[in-house]
Amino acid sequence: MSFFSKIFSRDNPNAKMQPLYDAIVSEGRQLGWYEEAQVPDSLDGRFDMIAAIFSLVLIRLEKDEERGQEIAWLTEIFIQDMDGQLRQIGIGDMIVGKHVGRIIGALGGRVGAYRDALQQDADLREAIVRNIFRGEKPDDAALDILASRLSAYHAALQDRETDAIVAGQLPDSGRAA
Repeated sequence: MSFFSKIFSRDNPNAKMQPLYDAIVSEGRQLGWYEEAQVPDSLDGRFDMIAAIFSLVLIRLEKDEERGQEIAWLTEIFIQDMDGQLRQIGIGDMIVGKHVGRIIGALGGRVGAYRDALQQDADLREAIVRNIFRGEKPDDAALDILASRLSAYHAALQDRETDAIVAGQLPDSGRAA
């Protein structure tokens, strides 16, 4: 590769993280989250579930301090996807940036809430009600299922090698209780 082709290369370093992002979205869309755990099957509900899985993956990747750049790339892919999704539903160029900013703020809040609940052995249910059910408590059985599955997912991520996670090899806890 010549000097100029290196400087002006169109290689996208984020591409390394695309398989992981695709796996996060795929897991967040598993029917088990919506059927048994009663996550609302709506635009907001799907965002909330994908954001929950994304948050758990980020929390796991944070354990490896040398993965900061990969976390940034993964977050950039998330931002690009949300930008595209907003445009698809008709949000115009003039205000899409504000909406993306709100989404990133919401994601940051979710990461913090899930991190706090999982690190302090606090009740994950409170974070779930606030961030997935948007303050409207579902029935206790559904909440128990969702809290159990997210806790199990978090535990499974802790046992998985970082390289496997980065390659998009995530646990699958959304299909069965």
